[in-house]
Amino acid sequence: MWRIWMVFDPRKTLVVQGVFLFSLAAMIHFVLLSTDRYNWFEGNPTGAAAMEASELPAETPRILG
Repeated sequence: MWRIWMVFDPRKTLVVQGVFLFSLAAMIHFVLLSTDRYNWFEGNPTGAAAMEASELPAETPRILG
């Protein structure tokens, strides 16, 4: 393992890794913001949940066991 760090500079490697992870996280957030369901800025958080809940029966039977 130490031979890898003799080839790569640890400071540059950690900086590149940090930039990559930050850009990946930003890209994932922007993709989620572009959808209607996961857009937390413009979307109605209770609207989608209310639509899904209205499709369920009023009361689900309990299974005794």
